[in-house]
Amino acid sequence: MSAPETPTPPARSPWVSPGRLAGTGLFLLAVVVLILWLAPAGGYDLQLVDPAHAVAPLVHVKGERPARDGGAIYFVDVRERPARLIERILPWTRADGSSLVPSPGISSSVERRLGELQMADSQKIAPYVALKLLGYRVSARIGGVTVLVIEHGTPAAKVLRPNDVILVADGHPVKTIVDLHAALAHKRPGDRVTLRFRREGKVREATLATVADPKDPKRPIIGISPLDDLEVRLPIPITIDAGGVGGPSAGLAFALDILQELGRNVAHGRKVAATGELALDGRVEPIGGVKQKTLGARRAHVDVFLVPAGDNANDARRYADGLRIIPVENLQQALRKLATLGPKA
Repeated sequence: MSAPETPTPPARSPWVSPGRLAGTGLFLLAVVVLILWLAPAGGYDLQLVDPAHAVAPLVHVKGERPARDGGAIYFVDVRERPARLIERILPWTRADGSSLVPSPGISSSVERRLGELQMADSQKIAPYVALKLLGYRVSARIGGVTVLVIEHGTPAAKVLRPNDVILVADGHPVKTIVDLHAALAHKRPGDRVTLRFRREGKVREATLATVADPKDPKRPIIGISPLDDLEVRLPIPITIDAGGVGGPSAGLAFALDILQELGRNVAHGRKVAATGELALDGRVEPIGGVKQKTLGARRAHVDVFLVPAGDNANDARRYADGLRIIPVENLQQALRKLATLGPKA
C-alpha cells in the first residue's frame, strides 16, 4: 500500500505578507492621525501660553521722560484658537501649558470684536487713572453699560434683551463694565444677582442666576457681552497700540508703564509683569487665563508678577515655580509694593 500523498499547501499571496500587513496598518494609522489633526474638536478652544511682552513699545506719551534704571513693565496675554479633535482626545498632543476650554456661545467674529472693545476701554481707563494719580486734571463721561450680545441657554437670555442698559447690580451702581465685573467678583457660579436695567425708557428689575465662565470655571458670569459708553478727556496725548491683543486684562500694565514713562520710578530696575482689569477709581479686578499668563511671565524671565488679589493670586502661585507673585487690589497698592521691594540687586 502506497503512503498517502501529503497535500500541497496553498500558495501564499504576496499581498498578505507580514511586511505588507504592517505597512498597511501604518498607512491606516497615519490616515487616522491626519484626520484627527485636521478635524476640529467642535465646541472647544485651546488657550496657549504667550511670553510676556514689554509695554513701552506700545505706549506713546507726549513729553515722556522714562526712568532710566533698566526696569520695564510687561503685559501678558493668552493666545487662543479652535482645538483640533486629536487635542481633545489625547491631552499629550496639546502644547505645553495649554488648556482645553469650551468655546463661548457666540461666533468667533463676535468674540474677537468684543475683545477689541474691551481693549479699547483699557486704553481709555489706564491713562485716566495714571494721570489722575499724578495730579493731572482729567475727566470722564460715562453713558452706562449696554447689553450687546446674550449667550444662548443662559439665565440672562430669559430676562435681558440686546440694548438693555444695566444700571445697578446687587445694589452697586454700574457705570462701567468693570463695575459690573466687580459686583460679581465675590460670588460663585450659581449664586443669584439682582439687576436693575433700563429698557425703552422704563427701569425694570430682575433676579437671575450666574453661571460659570466656560474659560474659568471659578468665575461667575451672567452670560452677556456688555458695551461701555465711556469717553475720557486727557490733558496730554497718550496713545496705546494694542498690537492686535484683545480683552481688558492689560489695564494695570498700561497704567504702570504710563507712570514709568512720565518719570515715576515704578519698576525700580526690575522686569515687572502685571495683569488685571483696571477700574476708573484704580481698583484692580480679576481676569481669566491666569495659568497661561503666569507661564507667559515665567517664559519672559521677569522678576515679579503683579496679579489681582484673591483667587487670581492663589491660582498664579500654583504655576509660579519660583516666580514672585504679588497680589494687588488697586494701582496705589501696586506702586507701594513695588517700592518696598527696592532696587534690583
